[in-house]
Amino acid sequence: MEVEIGKIIEGKVTGITNFGAFVQLSVGKTGLVHISEVALAYVKDINEHLKVNDVVKVKVISIDDKGKVSLSIKKALEDEQRKAARKPANVEFGQKGAPTELSFEDKMKQFMQNSDEKMTDLRRNMDSKRSGGGYRRSAH
Repeated sequence: MEVEIGKIIEGKVTGITNFGAFVQLSVGKTGLVHISEVALAYVKDINEHLKVNDVVKVKVISIDDKGKVSLSIKKALEDEQRKAARKPANVEFGQKGAPTELSFEDKMKQFMQNSDEKMTDLRRNMDSKRSGGGYRRSAH
């Protein structure tokens, strides 16, 4: 497997400096994870996040002309979170608890039902505000 920009691969932390961590990739190359690419939050001390021999997932963010590989743990985490967020939300459980994808018609029916319920609640709320208790002028 070749190292390509955009790929997420596993590696082992081989060294830690004050500016980042060196990671030995499974393909035999070594890359650098800059301290700004270690975690989603600000990293003051890299040693609080990584130790030598930790196995980490990294995203290849660049390869320069000399073959230096720049890596990002943060971008690999963001990609995994995006994938997890994209999993279908419109899944129901059929026989024996197995998830089944809803058809378009079923999704539409579910949407219309939810929409009708929300509109009913909204109308009920608006009617109660209109009909009562406020100051009214008497006609002379």
